Amino acid sequence: MYDGPIQDLIAELSRLPGIGPKGAQRIAFFLLDADAEDVTALADAIIRAKQTVKFCQVCFNATEDEVCRICRDPRRDRTKICVVEESKDIVAIERTREFRGLYHVLGGAISPIDNRGPADLHIRELVQRLDDAQVTEIIVATNPNTEGEVTATYLSRLLAPLGVQISRLASGLPVGGDLEYADEITLGRAFEGRRTVTV
Repeated sequence: MYDGPIQDLIAELSRLPGIGPKGAQRIAFFLLDADAEDVTALADAIIRAKQTVKFCQVCFNATEDEVCRICRDPRRDRTKICVVEESKDIVAIERTREFRGLYHVLGGAISPIDNRGPADLHIRELVQRLDDAQVTEIIVATNPNTEGEVTATYLSRLLAPLGVQISRLASGLPVGGDLEYADEITLGRAFEGRRTVTV
């Protein structure tokens, strides 16, 4: 529809999750109308984040350091690990103030349709974290959708023989939804009502 740089900008914006062609067009024209300083600040923030943010060597949470602040915090309960799909899920859970343990970010969920299997996730590293016998409970907090349920079932079967308690977040989270969109009360109740997984 448009030529040159405008169409290139719209095409790049439409590749972002949750942004369709019309939304990309609105954002593109918003940026074209914005002050040059604001657009430069946005571009600089994106570049700086891409250059400096990495993943925690322990839990794979997004961080600027080798080990994230949650893993470094001596006040965290080191007997519990909450397994999530993405770093953004940690933010949602932390807002509830219900969980004081550690986290492990898988980096996605098992999804054959997307050609993503267990070997593509940080499952091996999770099993290695259980070697020191300090962890007594794994809370599987994958999204309550098909991929999340498949991942939860796989993890439950894999970890059950290792002698740790495996629990799953309770009801209260909508099926087919994502953790990042859940409000604090719903997530808090889901944590309080988590159940042990039996294989």
